[in-house]
Amino acid sequence: MQTILLIISILLIVIVLLQSNRAESGAQIISGGNSDLFSNRKERGSELVISRITLVLGMAFFLISFVMEFI
Repeated sequence: MQTILLIISILLIVIVLLQSNRAESGAQIISGGNSDLFSNRKERGSELVISRITLVLGMAFFLISFVMEFI
């Protein structure tokens, strides 16, 4: 069970790093330089797939961690 949790955590880190950046840099978020940061943009194609994989991996990580706590 711990091995599965380790694999999921590594995959989750990799898939989050693959997601597209919505801000050019972290400094623009703090300074407010990126006005379209929270604009309504629909995810399409590979962005949608990566977003859904991230959601599934995050839920699996949470559930396995929760189950391991009580077993």
